[in-house]
Amino acid sequence: MPLASAFFCRWLQPTVKKRLALPFITVAKQHKTSNMSQSPFQKFIAPKKNSVTKEEIRQEKKQARKEKNAYFDKLKEEKYQARMAAKNKGFSKPVADESNDKKSFINADKSKTTVTTNESMPLNKFLAHCGICSRRDAVALIAEGKVKINGKIATEPGYKVQPADEIIYNGKKLFVTKNLVYILLNKPKDYITTTEDPQGRKTVLELIQKATNERVYPIGRLDRNTSGVLLLTNDGDLTQKLSHPSYEIKKIYEVKLDKILTKDDFEKIVNGLILEDGPIQVDSIAYADSKDKSIIGIEIHSGRNRIVRRIFEHLGYDVKGLDRVMYAGLTKKNVERSKWRYLSEKEIRLLKYMNESKKKSGKAIDPGTAIVAEKKAAAPAKIKATSFTDKEIAAAIGEPVPPSKKQFREKEVKTPTARKFKTHSEKKNFKKQEGGKK
Repeated sequence: MPLASAFFCRWLQPTVKKRLALPFITVAKQHKTSNMSQSPFQKFIAPKKNSVTKEEIRQEKKQARKEKNAYFDKLKEEKYQARMAAKNKGFSKPVADESNDKKSFINADKSKTTVTTNESMPLNKFLAHCGICSRRDAVALIAEGKVKINGKIATEPGYKVQPADEIIYNGKKLFVTKNLVYILLNKPKDYITTTEDPQGRKTVLELIQKATNERVYPIGRLDRNTSGVLLLTNDGDLTQKLSHPSYEIKKIYEVKLDKILTKDDFEKIVNGLILEDGPIQVDSIAYADSKDKSIIGIEIHSGRNRIVRRIFEHLGYDVKGLDRVMYAGLTKKNVERSKWRYLSEKEIRLLKYMNESKKKSGKAIDPGTAIVAEKKAAAPAKIKATSFTDKEIAAAIGEPVPPSKKQFREKEVKTPTARKFKTHSEKKNFKKQEGGKK
């Protein structure tokens, strides 16, 4: 090959390589440039607000909390039913129905039992303990001739039912309910404290539908706009005991007023008021919040209708909120609004033996003397306003307990006595003289 040709080929070879590689390099550079031009602005194409992100997180936490509470409620219910099944052999555990998630309870065949009741009791009380209706409604059923005793129509509500008697209602033989249920409910607003409402309003029984299939009823009443602790049970004896004023069952309310409660009105409530239905005496009263004097804590044992609201309305105050934080020593601690829990065996035992010393010895409680006993309980004019402290109210409401103020003893003032020796030398000379005498 001539020298010129060889030189031309050597010059041409790198040029061809450059030209062949140029399009690929250009494409790569162009693609990289396009990515660099869009990536800094990619987050502005479809921006997402922080409020939307926070709401999604909030909803996820709410759903997780709801599932967690449902799981623990289910475990609690299963444990309670298992415990009650062990106590009452005629009552078995709940069986889940696959067609619907409702729980059905299988009762033992009570027709094999020959004993109607373990103790003699009035017929209206017997019907209430069987879960048919309340004692007052039982009187109406007996008057209508719907109850039979040993094949004969009953006419007297006070008839003493004996263990060997056969009581029939609607063609079925009745027995005293052995499965006693005790439920504590944190009642919300807009619910009626009754078993049924003819106007179709929401009742408290709708909140405990999954608790039991037994017929339970509330102990006492809370207004529609009043929230707080409410007990429901099918134990007639306990209901009568907690409702009767002679036992002086303690109730604590947190009252939210429309304005600050003045010191003069505070003293009036402490000294007692005279309402349209008679005098009323509170057990104790205090400011629940030291900074906000419109929030009041009041302790009372009277069971009169709307008594707490009428006390403040009598003095010209409007009650904006009323919450019962304690009833018979039970609080709503760890029970959220609209939620419920079963009472423990210890709590049931304390309720049954509460204030037994205040019961009149040798005399049975007569429901007709309820109003008289309540007025006698409200008769004393003196009250210890300091018996209900801010610390007790804060513990009942669930707020942090305020620091207690330590009481320091005052130092005794010693009166100075006259000195025997004016100078130290006089004292020294006196001791020498005394030593010489010895």
